[in-house]
Amino acid sequence: MKTVFTTGEAAKICKVSQQTIIRCFDSGQLKGFRVPGSRFRRIPRELLYTFMRENGIPTDALDSGRRKVLVVDDDEDLTELICDSLERDGRLEVRSVNNGFGAGMLIKEFRPDLIVLDVMLPDINGKEVCTLVRSQKNMDDVRIICISGMVEDSKIQELYDAGANDFIKKPFDVDSLIGRICQLLELEAAPTN
Repeated sequence: MKTVFTTGEAAKICKVSQQTIIRCFDSGQLKGFRVPGSRFRRIPRELLYTFMRENGIPTDALDSGRRKVLVVDDDEDLTELICDSLERDGRLEVRSVNNGFGAGMLIKEFRPDLIVLDVMLPDINGKEVCTLVRSQKNMDDVRIICISGMVEDSKIQELYDAGANDFIKKPFDVDSLIGRICQLLELEAAPTN
């Protein structure tokens, strides 16, 4: 288990920008130390934990050390397949929901690092969910992979414009989706069995 974090790592755990962590460190709100002979700042785990508690930041990312993935799709079989595959990777905590309204609620509560988002949901479309996520200041670091059977380039571009980081056309190979997830979360690709 990691005991000391860089400002970049602390920013990812707290889901804020690295500049915010540096400002809090420099103002004394976030305790830590500087690496002797350099400008680099380091934050011990217990001090980061205290900072997160004092500022109402959920500490579960620090507690589990696992990255959070939310799967949003109304196709229950596909959702189950994706979730089962992701849960086999011990580095990921996975939740799922089958509509845009539920996604909006769960995004605020679960605070995922990455969302696998079906574009064609029964209530609102994936583009609206992207826009909702991007309108939240504390969601800048959330990665969004849109999945859909639609292929019009203009529609795909609209998703990128709304804040999607990646697009995968259905049907797709779940291993390739997992590879893209690992890439966006900056995780080493999981060994395939």
